[in-house]
Amino acid sequence: MAMAGTWVKLAQNGTGPGSRSSHAITIVGEKAYVFGGEFTPRVPVDNKVHVFDLKDHTWSVPDVIGDIPPPRVGVTMSAIGNTIYVFGGRDVEHKELNEFYSFDCSTNEWTLLSSGEVGPPHRSYHSMTADEKRVYVFGGCGNSGRLNDLWAYDVSDGEWIQFPFPGESCLPRGGPGLAVSGGKVWVIYGFSGVELDDVYCFDPKSEKWTLVETTGEKPSPRSVFSTAAIGKYVITYGGEVDPSDLGHLGAGKFSSQVYALDTETSVWTKLKDASDSDEHPGPRGWCAFSTGEIEGNAGLLVYGGNSPTNDRLGDISFFTPSLSTMI
Repeated sequence: MAMAGTWVKLAQNGTGPGSRSSHAITIVGEKAYVFGGEFTPRVPVDNKVHVFDLKDHTWSVPDVIGDIPPPRVGVTMSAIGNTIYVFGGRDVEHKELNEFYSFDCSTNEWTLLSSGEVGPPHRSYHSMTADEKRVYVFGGCGNSGRLNDLWAYDVSDGEWIQFPFPGESCLPRGGPGLAVSGGKVWVIYGFSGVELDDVYCFDPKSEKWTLVETTGEKPSPRSVFSTAAIGKYVITYGGEVDPSDLGHLGAGKFSSQVYALDTETSVWTKLKDASDSDEHPGPRGWCAFSTGEIEGNAGLLVYGGNSPTNDRLGDISFFTPSLSTMI
């Protein structure tokens, strides 16, 4: 049976963040939190926390307190429980950052957890994911070029862990997919001067890296795509498949396809997703995205991004894979 999925465009009420790319979003409970991004290339829009209610589809901007981060692009965030963790990015002067913050969704308080010589080096356009107790950071664009290091922040111990490097075959990269599935960390594709199509798996228990030989309907090389871990599958949507000659100032060629990688069999499958439907978000990259649930259905939330015309996007869509056909 062919694997499939359904896209739904979500209505937006109230004043939202508007169109942007290179931002971050994460779901906590029945709300999605947005931070960072750009409308004009390389120019951070703001440092507000924008909250989207997934039930009534209304935007709000809470009053926040504490160590409020300055505006930034190329930033990442993930949530564990009721706390959001935010790392890195690039500031208005185009400097790479390594500040690591938490945001308490109960109190709306920002806390600076680490910076400077503590934790991962400065970077932007890296990737970030989390399990029940750790936040993982991989790759990105650093002060001296692209990176391929993996770090974890243990939320119980409050300490950073640097894991072994993956080896020379795993090229330093920006915009890779990063997900935790089956207790392992998966690094998927990315950009290293060219778009890549390799997959690596890291086992935190043995601290061993593995180059995964994948088969099936393998996606073409790409970066800055949306990623979600749902059960034993890593779902990918969109991404840049051919970079612009103008670099970050231009728009490359983007994909609109959804793929699922079975992390147990290492087989890729292209998902049927009604690409001609008005609900489909179309081709894009540099999106904000998050794994989460809406009305009990697990899926991928995608907000904004960059389009083939180099226009920033401001729509929100939710993709629900048909897991009954994916077992």
